[in-house]
Amino acid sequence: MYGEKVLPMIYEISKATIDNKETISNLLQFYIYDFSEFIDAHVEENGRFSEYPLNDYWTENNHFAYLIRINGKYAGFVLVKRIEAETGVYFSIAEFFIMKMYRRIGVGKSVAKEILHIHKGNWRVFQMKNNETAQLFWRNVIKEYTGGQYTERIEDGKRIIQEFVSQQ
Repeated sequence: MYGEKVLPMIYEISKATIDNKETISNLLQFYIYDFSEFIDAHVEENGRFSEYPLNDYWTENNHFAYLIRINGKYAGFVLVKRIEAETGVYFSIAEFFIMKMYRRIGVGKSVAKEILHIHKGNWRVFQMKNNETAQLFWRNVIKEYTGGQYTERIEDGKRIIQEFVSQQ
C-alpha cells in the first residue's frame, strides 16, 4: 500500500463532475489541515474540518473544479473562479492543492501552468501575506508562464496579488 516514490511522475488533470464531489471534499480535509498553519481552522466534534462550500462548482458556470492524478492516483485538486468585478472580469485560483508527497518535483508548477492556459484571459492570483511558500510558488509559476509580464501588489496589508493575462 505504501511504498517509495516511483519516477517518472505522470500527472493528469481532469474536470471534476458532481460524481467527484466527495473525492474533492475528502481532499479538502488535507488542504485545510495544511492551511490551518495560516488560518484559524479547527476540527469539529466529528474530528473533521467544516465542509467547504463546493456546490457552486457544479451549479454555477463561473466555477471550475479539477482533480489531479499522478501515476493514476489522486494527488490534489484545483478550484478556479471567474469573477466579474467593477474593475473587469478575471479568473482566480480559489484553492490549489497538491499532496505533500508530490510536492517539490515540478508537478504543481506544471499543473498550475496548464490551468492558467485552460482559462484564457485576465488573472488575479492571491496569497496570504504570511504564506511565504505560496508566494514563492506562485511568483515562480507566473514569472515563467508570462515571461515576467505581470504586476504584483499588496492589498489591505494582508494579501499578495499577481495580475496578468494568460497566454492566448
